[in-house]
Amino acid sequence: MQSAPISLNQVRRLFASPTRVEGGQFLLREIANRMAEKLDLIKIDANHVLDIGCGVGVDLLRLSERFPDASSIVGLDGSYAALLQAPRSEVVANGVSDSFFNRILSIGNKKKRQIDLVCADFANLPIRSNRFDVLWSNLALHWHPTPDLVLREWFRVMEKNGIVMFSSFGPDTFIELKQAFSEIDDFPHVLPFVDMHDFGDMLVAAGFATPVMDVERITLRYAKLEQLFADLKALGGNPMTSRRPGLLGRHAMAKLSAQLEKNRADDGRIPLTIEVVFGHAFKPVPTKLASGESIIRVDFPKK
Repeated sequence: MQSAPISLNQVRRLFASPTRVEGGQFLLREIANRMAEKLDLIKIDANHVLDIGCGVGVDLLRLSERFPDASSIVGLDGSYAALLQAPRSEVVANGVSDSFFNRILSIGNKKKRQIDLVCADFANLPIRSNRFDVLWSNLALHWHPTPDLVLREWFRVMEKNGIVMFSSFGPDTFIELKQAFSEIDDFPHVLPFVDMHDFGDMLVAAGFATPVMDVERITLRYAKLEQLFADLKALGGNPMTSRRPGLLGRHAMAKLSAQLEKNRADDGRIPLTIEVVFGHAFKPVPTKLASGESIIRVDFPKK
């Protein structure tokens, strides 16, 4: 299954310069805060924590504080350039299992902790199975062409009873932009983001239990179109192989601007919708062996 004909090489190019996407951090931080609030409602201890799509590593400190007793925290991203921007980071490329390059992060007076950074494809993790208790991923999953395979790989590397928590853009994201572009040409200018219900089905198919899905909408409002376009660029871009070849001409750009200007509200600002899909699920304790025999657990009374 493919959510879209996305070029992973193009995704890496779009994020090759962290300064190019730095302006989008305001939205990533807002959504990370909302994810953290949801995670705080769940009682779970973690020894090993993985942040997939960690970018420049902003959430690694958050996860370190949330799980102070974790012995290791790993940040993984598909962009080598982004990982190089992580503070004092050391990066290892694909093909490594447990022997990551390490650095030590000291948080206040708390114990020192190992932070590992890895560059790899989300659907082909160089990590042994059943390793992580918590897998966190903020606005990264929609950049991959096969999210169903990604979730299966995430399931593989998680420990039983571990939790995955992620966010992704939903199909109504940038709906105003989609409508405006529909008046110009038939090329896809915005990713066809995966629906909440489809993500739920993918989680179940991957083997996860009790998936919980939620959706929230954020409306950004702009006084100037220039800032809207700058934020769109900072939030990534268009990595689709079927995208329009070349840049928009002057006439097409003027028409696009005119279409967006029609959306100005009473406050004089132009809205831009962000639909955010939140999901979390657990990896259940297996009830069967690989050979097919059922596992029956018996708890004997304590003497």
